[in-house]
Amino acid sequence: MTSSIDLAALRQLLENVTGLISTTYRHVDLGEECERLGLPTPPDEGSKHERVKASLAALPDADLPMVAEQILAQALADASTRNAIQDVLWAEGSLEMPKRTRREIARDLDLADLVHNVDRFTTLLGRLWVLDDDLFSWLTSSTTSLRASIEQHVLRNRDWSTEDLFEQLGAFEATDARFARFLEGLVSADTVLDEPAQRHIVDTVNPHLRSVGAELREIGVDGGYPVFSLVSTQTARNRQPKNLIFASPVKPDIRFRDAIDNDIEIVENADKVLVYDRPIGRDGIRWRDLQAWWMDREQLTDEAEAKKSLYQRLIRCLPSNSPPQRKLYDLYHEIHGTAVPDLPALLPEVWLHWDPVAAKARGPKALLRFRMDFLLLLPNAQRVVVEVDGAHHFTSPEGRPDGTKYADNMRGDRDLKLNGYEVFRFGATELLDRERARALLQQFFTDLFRRFEITPHRN
Repeated sequence: MTSSIDLAALRQLLENVTGLISTTYRHVDLGEECERLGLPTPPDEGSKHERVKASLAALPDADLPMVAEQILAQALADASTRNAIQDVLWAEGSLEMPKRTRREIARDLDLADLVHNVDRFTTLLGRLWVLDDDLFSWLTSSTTSLRASIEQHVLRNRDWSTEDLFEQLGAFEATDARFARFLEGLVSADTVLDEPAQRHIVDTVNPHLRSVGAELREIGVDGGYPVFSLVSTQTARNRQPKNLIFASPVKPDIRFRDAIDNDIEIVENADKVLVYDRPIGRDGIRWRDLQAWWMDREQLTDEAEAKKSLYQRLIRCLPSNSPPQRKLYDLYHEIHGTAVPDLPALLPEVWLHWDPVAAKARGPKALLRFRMDFLLLLPNAQRVVVEVDGAHHFTSPEGRPDGTKYADNMRGDRDLKLNGYEVFRFGATELLDRERARALLQQFFTDLFRRFEITPHRN
């Protein structure tokens, strides 16, 4: 795994884009357009270029990634600069893709299997690679660009192999993250509108990936087609969940309705639980993902209303006899403020996090005993459980030490850890004083997000 974003390099790259931004917009619109990109309001005086440079100079380092994403979304950079910006943004959490493995994959792939639709295929290439000599070369009749060579040797003459194409694209020398996205793109329905063809490519690629501790794994469905993501196979925590049952103040009665597809049915207390059944992708479940799901579930159109009603619904599920648990939940959102939408959602009272791979290894009933005070589903299928332990976790109803209860808790922790969860416990007494609890939790989540390479970006 790589280190955090190189903000100095990112700022330099964004400075290279200021010229294009200044020529794209009029003086009178520059302030509004800068703000739309997330940049501070530029000064009123100076040339457009000087105004944009001043605006970028005033931007805090922490906001650079957000602005970079907006610049990419608005296509305000030529392909070379775009790729350089992407490489900086994508550096976090990338899996190592050795050059030998890349070349072996290319040698095994048949180019005809990849080019099912010319337009979709060239769109993928143009999104990830530099195909033209400059920003406006597509307006000319240039025959020297890589795009022209691909049209000749891949689409017309078909005299290039997949290895030749990868070589010309620069895929063997590209960053690990770019190559990973390239593989994901090659098996995406955006490129290949044929499920058997998608699976054939995956089956060709995965033996090579597994030799280096990775694989293209099916993580969901989009428009009826499978969605594949490149994940690590080296830790149990990278298994993909199928269902998530949470926010219930009482234990739901859960059973498996379909042993083949692992469909889950809630027999009793179904009205008291929430079931998140959407595919969980590369980013895990962020608050914005949870809110989007809630808006669809409740048929809401107002984001502010959805945010408020979802938060209230989650608060209601917290046990009334555990004020420290409620305090932890409140402080998580208070500490991170406007950064919360892009942070992992703090999911309360989780009764089931369904993982078909774990079920295959240990049996589905093993998962039914999992209950978590809070669960965070982080990027790259990382899982974190946060527990708040009151006296009842280790004492009898009469208040005496109870070794059996303590042993049950420890056994539960072992089961969670063996199934790929990181478990962190807080004593309830640590969270009684609000100010002390706030300082404690602020440091904990700062350290946690640093460990898992998550950078909060405040709006």
